[in-house]
Amino acid sequence: MSSCSLFMRAVFSCLLVTLFSLSSLSGLRAAPRRDFAEQYRPGRQVLADTRREDDSLRVYLRFPGNNFRPGQVMYVAAWASYTAKQPKWQYPVRMRSGHFRQEPSGTWVDIALPLSRVPLGQIISVQPSLVPASAATAPSKAQPSNAQLPPPNSDYTDGALWLTITPARLNSSYILTDSLGLPLLRRYLRTGESFGVSSYGAEQILQTRRYALSSQPALPPMTNPAAVAQPRTLSLADSASFSTGQAVRLSSGLYLIRAGSNSAWSGLLVEENSFPELTSADELIAPLTFSTTSAERKKLFDAPDPKKAVDKFWLDLAGGNQALAKQLIRTYYGRVMEANRLFSAHKAGWLTDRGLMYLVLGPPESVYREVGQEQWVYRSDPERAATYTFRAKPSTFAPEHYELVRRPEYERLWYAAVEQWRKGTTVRAGR
Repeated sequence: MSSCSLFMRAVFSCLLVTLFSLSSLSGLRAAPRRDFAEQYRPGRQVLADTRREDDSLRVYLRFPGNNFRPGQVMYVAAWASYTAKQPKWQYPVRMRSGHFRQEPSGTWVDIALPLSRVPLGQIISVQPSLVPASAATAPSKAQPSNAQLPPPNSDYTDGALWLTITPARLNSSYILTDSLGLPLLRRYLRTGESFGVSSYGAEQILQTRRYALSSQPALPPMTNPAAVAQPRTLSLADSASFSTGQAVRLSSGLYLIRAGSNSAWSGLLVEENSFPELTSADELIAPLTFSTTSAERKKLFDAPDPKKAVDKFWLDLAGGNQALAKQLIRTYYGRVMEANRLFSAHKAGWLTDRGLMYLVLGPPESVYREVGQEQWVYRSDPERAATYTFRAKPSTFAPEHYELVRRPEYERLWYAAVEQWRKGTTVRAGR
């Protein structure tokens, strides 16, 4: 064989390898992992609750912002898993009068799904249309045309809600409402805050059981939970009953509630003061448990004016720089408040495993989900770059509770993150 032929074969082989590599890279780019981090960014969470209504499941949602328009389309889709590339089915639902309301706090929507389409274990997503309401036309068919679907490169997470259909969702015939009668869409209240119960069908009796609040913070990510004694039982403090037609106010505590004798119990957290915000000195000092020693916290608690002592603590960390101290305070306690909003269930959100990581490391840069598991990824700061895995550990009080998989190798990363707070460099670097 001539040297020219050998040369041409080598060139052809190189071209094939290059084309195959480019094709593979293109495929990877076309199908990235679905990222749910938006739900953990301040002001981006979509809130939801559900109520069983005969042969339908009604989904109540509140989307952030109020730039929706009457007649705009919501795309409802069902998925076999969080990583599925294509939905099992999808159809548009137009927002109709009486089921769509815009308020300064967000946009309220409710839609009804046939129970036959949402079996136990099904994962449902609800996404606002990506085109103006005037350009979206909901078809009469169950399956919309391609022009009415989100674009092919959409990962169905932009401004969307993802919801797993659990036994509790399929069996609950009521939702909690606020003082205005709107869906509450959260499982925490403030002491004395008025709320109600909206039942489907006959009026039911609301039953409550109260337990003591927990102040036990989550353990650092490198700590072996088996080495630390944890309380395993709760003692019943009292119980009460209310008509679902009356306004209800509760004292602080961890509650089990249910409307009717046939429904399942669910958890409700009732906290004092301005929860999820922090106002008292004790509330400001307690979250410092992750970045201070016990002696430092005792000194703050015992100070003649604890609030002034907290201000001085942050000013000292900032080296006397008042502007930096204010920024540190805003960032730290802003994260506490956001963790309370996001993760409160059987205890205040900042006390939970996800609240712990959110407070010290900030919102995760990427969140990947599988059934029963979440992975939080931090990558921008080399000193703290890591992936943390949380596994679902649901309970009656906290059906969406996740626990961190703790590892010894997280120790160096953890102390590096704490040290950045101690030196006041967390906000300097824009972290």
